[in-house]
Parts: sequence; structure tokens; C-alpha cells
Amino acid sequence: MKPIRLFKGVLTVGFWTLMSRVLGVVREILILALVGPGPIMDAFVAAFRLPNMFRRFFAEGAFNAAFVPMFSKKMEGGEDPMGFARDAMNGLALVLIVLSALAMIFMPAMVWATAGGFGEDTRFDLTVGYGRIVFPYIFFISLAALFSGALNAVGRFAAAAAAPVLLNIFVITAMLVANKMGEPVIKALIWAVPVSGIVQLALVWVAAHRADIRLKPGRPRWTPDMRRLVRVAIPAGLAGGVMQINLLVGQQVASYFDKAVGWLYAADRLYQLPLGVVGIAVGIVLLPDLSRRLKAQDDAGAKAAFSRAGELSLALTVPCAVALVVIPGPIVSVLFERGQTLAADTLAISMAVAIYGLGLPAFVLQKALQPLFFAREDTRTPFRYALVAMAVNAAVAIGLAPVVGWIAPAIATTLAGWIMVGLLAIGGRKLGDVARFDTRFRTRVWRVCAASGIMGVALWAVLWAVPQIFAIPGWRYLALAALIAFGSVVYGVSGQALGAFSMAELRGVVRRNRR
Repeated sequence: MKPIRLFKGVLTVGFWTLMSRVLGVVREILILALVGPGPIMDAFVAAFRLPNMFRRFFAEGAFNAAFVPMFSKKMEGGEDPMGFARDAMNGLALVLIVLSALAMIFMPAMVWATAGGFGEDTRFDLTVGYGRIVFPYIFFISLAALFSGALNAVGRFAAAAAAPVLLNIFVITAMLVANKMGEPVIKALIWAVPVSGIVQLALVWVAAHRADIRLKPGRPRWTPDMRRLVRVAIPAGLAGGVMQINLLVGQQVASYFDKAVGWLYAADRLYQLPLGVVGIAVGIVLLPDLSRRLKAQDDAGAKAAFSRAGELSLALTVPCAVALVVIPGPIVSVLFERGQTLAADTLAISMAVAIYGLGLPAFVLQKALQPLFFAREDTRTPFRYALVAMAVNAAVAIGLAPVVGWIAPAIATTLAGWIMVGLLAIGGRKLGDVARFDTRFRTRVWRVCAASGIMGVALWAVLWAVPQIFAIPGWRYLALAALIAFGSVVYGVSGQALGAFSMAELRGVVRRNRR
């Protein structure tokens, strides 16, 4: 079978994920400008988070961690992978139909469980209504995730990575058209979500067919492989969805504070940009690569792939984290402060962005560390670690809320992220030398941090010297772009000088992956 090229795969997934996340930021700019922080936006965020939470359990969490390694190994060994994928699709579809029906019936209870603070005002009924419209999105996007996992397992990353772009294209177009026609923007926003799910499923279904992954709907079958898949998928789904659960705990706490749900959501979207481009891309590509190498008993190759994935993750993520901590104000004000979003909202969102920025390297490292376990079909260990992180998140968010107010969930999410990384790193040592970063990684990680620190000081100095430039309407975008470009140059020069990375080495890797 054709080998998976890690670097090329990460670039492919990273590019399309970047497009999705950039459009996601544009989507949030429009939502904040046309809807604005307040009851309607809070209701949308709470409603949209429900299918996204279950998507992490049934789709990305379970199938990236359980389905992809099993399917990859069956492809490697020629053990009827298509029959296995067909049974998995039919079983998943049945579960999703039942889940969607129950959610539509019990939507008020789900809203109360995830945003109890809404029960005291109009946000509750709004969220219930929005939730019943957007929840069917889970059916289409979860099946799309299965086809995406199969495509990733055979080294076809483009279509699966491009599919999420469609959600943002549909939502942005719907809001702009509704605003132009004088129709309620929120109604267009809500209905665009399930429609985009249908289109995403169609895209990956066609791509899979062209890659000779031809799956037809049929009667679900309970086979030994399906029992094994479920046994692996349940803890994988829970472990993969821990961040969503943490966000829901934070939402429950934030729902008792005016506008806090919208503020945290906007901040979450900003740090999700580098997380999606780097962390998710690395995790998607690394998992099938590790699974196949372990099946072939290529321990040296598995260790090298794991170390390079970790090195690439931190080299791209640490400077982003520093920027989010040092200059959150200009980023938030330029992107979001317009229309219904005021200066007070900018200040609140900036505070959350800085705190999330401290946790960004942890969120990305999780994506590199979890495949060590998932590739061995060990999903229970990460699940146990996730339970610990979840408990810490809940205790800190609830415990700190009376002291620091609405910002407590952001602090809790960041702290829980680092605890999860620590547990994964310590637990991974039991997997042997394959699960340990090599000497090159350990040498370079500190140099990456030093170069990022130099960049942070340079950004702070510019912001201190000319803070007023970001208040000039015609110059705000250019000023932010120039500041980001300046930081990138400083980081590149510092990193090269300190030996954090080598441009000649990078060019060599790119040339090898093009062949």
C-alpha cells in the first residue's frame, strides 16, 4: 500500500483547515456585528453547541480513535475493510436516527442541563427552538466523519479536510443575503447549519466513491468487528469529547452572567484557529500513519513520525500562543469591534483570549499524544485521563466563579488542558521507547520557546510604542497585518539563529513530499 507522507498530509489538512478556520473567524465577525453579544447570540451558541458536542462523541472522537486504526489495519492486511466500513456506517446511522429523535423530543431538558441560567429569561425558549432546527446536523456530519476517516486511512486527506469549509460558506452567505434583504439574520444562520451538513456528506461520499470506498446503506449487522468497534469507540468518544464537555461546563457557569456565553464563544473561535490548523491536522494524519507502522512493526519509523509531529506542532503553535497572550486586544478589536459589538465586549473577549492562549500548546499536544494510545486501540487509558481533567475543569470553573466571575470557565479549560497533557505524557512512557520524543525534539523545543519569547517581547514593544494606530478606522486592518507579519519575521529569524528549525531542512522535506 502507498505510504502516508506525514508532512505532506499535515500540509494538506492544515491548508484546508486554515481555510475553514479563517472563514470561521469571518463567520464570527458577521455574527458579532449583525447579531451581537446578548440573548439571541447566547441562545444560538448554546443551541449550536449541542450537535457539536455529540459530533465529538459519535464522529470525530469515536471514529478518529476507533474506526480509523481498525480500518487502516484491515486495509494493510487485506481483511475486507469495505465490509467493515459498511457495517460501521449502517450501525452509526441507526444510532444517530434514534439520538436525533430523542433530542428533538427532550430538547428543553437538554437546554436546561447545559445552560441552566437561561431558565430565568427568554434565552431558554429561543435555545429550545434553535436547537430543534440545528440538531439534525449531527446525523449528516457524523456520517461525513466516517467517510472522512476512511479517506484519511488511505492517504486521501483533501476532500475530508475541505468539507468543513462548506459550513462556513453556507452560513456566511445566508447571513449576508438575509441582511441585504432585510430578513432576520438569526433565522438564516440557524437554517444554514443543517443544509451545510447535507452538502458536506455529499462531498465526502463522492470523494470516497472515487477512491474506491463504495459503501451502500443497508441493515445494521452486529458482528464481532462491530462489538470490538463499540468497545473501543465508547471510551474513545468520551475521551475525544472531553473538551466539549469542558466547554459545556463552562457554558453552564457562564449562562448565569450577562453576555458571558457570547464572549467565551468568540474567544474560543480565535484560539481554535491555530488549534485546528496545527493540532487537528497533526492528529488526523498521525493516527493512520502510526497504526500502519505499528501493524508493520516499524517502531523506528513510528517514533520518528511521533517526534516530528510533536516538533512541528510546537514550532507552529507556541508563537501563536505567545501572540494571543501578548496582543489579544488589537486582534479582538480589529476583528470583532463593530456593529453590535462594543469596546466593553472587546475588553472581555480579549481577557478570555489571553487565558485560552496559555492553554493552546496543551490543546495541540493532546492531538499528538492521543494517537499513541488510539493506534494501539487503547482508548480506555485516555478516557481515564479525560475523566481526571474533566473533574478538575468542573471544580475550578464552579469554584472560581464566585471569586472571579464569568472568566472562571476559561481558566478552568486551560488548566484542565495542561493536566491532560501531563497525564498523557506520563502514561505514554509505559508504551515503550516508541512513545518518547527523540533527542532532536528535546533539543529543539526549548529553542522554539526562546524564539517565541523574543517575538513576544518585540510585539509588546511595538504595541507599547504605537498603541493608538489600532484606533484609526482606515488603518486598523493594515496595522494588525503589519504587526503579525513583523512578529512572524522576528520569530523566523530568532528561530533560525537559535537552531529551533532549519529552512534548508524544511525545503528538503517539502521536496521529498512532492515526489
